[in-house]
Amino acid sequence: MRPAVAIVYNEPAAGRYGAVGEARAVLAVLDEVEAVERALAESEYPTARVPLRPPLERVRDDISGMKADAVFNLFEGFDDSVGSEAAVAEILAETGTPFTGSSGYALRVAVDKMTAGRLLDAAGIATPRCQVLTPATLPSFVLGYPCIVKPCNEHASHGLSSESVVHDRRSLAEEIVRISSRYGGEALVEEYLSGREFNATVLGNERPAVLPVSEIVYSLPHSLPRLLTFEAKWDPDSVYFKCTQPVCPAWIDDGLRREMADMALKAFRVLRCCGYARVDFRLDDHGEPHVLDVNPNPDISPCSGVARQARAAGMQYGELIAHVLQLALGGSQ
Repeated sequence: MRPAVAIVYNEPAAGRYGAVGEARAVLAVLDEVEAVERALAESEYPTARVPLRPPLERVRDDISGMKADAVFNLFEGFDDSVGSEAAVAEILAETGTPFTGSSGYALRVAVDKMTAGRLLDAAGIATPRCQVLTPATLPSFVLGYPCIVKPCNEHASHGLSSESVVHDRRSLAEEIVRISSRYGGEALVEEYLSGREFNATVLGNERPAVLPVSEIVYSLPHSLPRLLTFEAKWDPDSVYFKCTQPVCPAWIDDGLRREMADMALKAFRVLRCCGYARVDFRLDDHGEPHVLDVNPNPDISPCSGVARQARAAGMQYGELIAHVLQLALGGSQ
């Protein structure tokens, strides 16, 4: 008899941002849940859905009442609760039930972009220069232009638009006001790297492996910055969505491929990820890769970058989902 699996996820709720495409982003979790549930059923795992709703005290009760041998953790966090994704992983750990993906520590550190950047820098992994600013601390800006202004503790490209890349003091000040007022009072300002953009999925525990590297190819008008905006992910009518295309495997030489794979593995270990994570890269003007972001427990739906890279490695979607579960159940790879 296969172990019973509870699929844990955040129940969709109206978001706070009011962005075009937000309803699509919020509801995408249900597509992911359905796909994972179907894949597990095809592998003959009994499953049950466990939607989570705030507050965290209620989450603790819902999780303690589960009847499952393992958890497939698709929880992405509640709006207005930056640490909730990590908190749920910590609650799951307290139950002793095996669960997929990373620990609360990795999730908590990775979403804090400045802390993650410091850890990566200390490990010798190149990252863009950055600083945290508010409208009051704008005079302490020390980076050059162009730079990019983004939320300090968000994912799914929340807050990123064509206006996020700034070229002068006035636009910098305007973006810091916009981001800090909507996303927790601070803005992350980062040097903008103009080169090609890539991402790589790391899969495993003690002996993780890197799946084929993927490139984000932009065919945008010259007036728009090459950036994976919120619209590029969630608004099919936008120019960003229409002119942003993933290519996997990426058309790159073996040297660059090996360099990014090595950096991805190192970043995975530095942030103590496990199971699966996606590492995002940009090249600088000299063609050198820098880590933009480390994403533990990224989207694992059939149309995700993780699934695309798994297919490029010869792994069908059902195999990917079963493998991720097996890693949680004690697989050492």
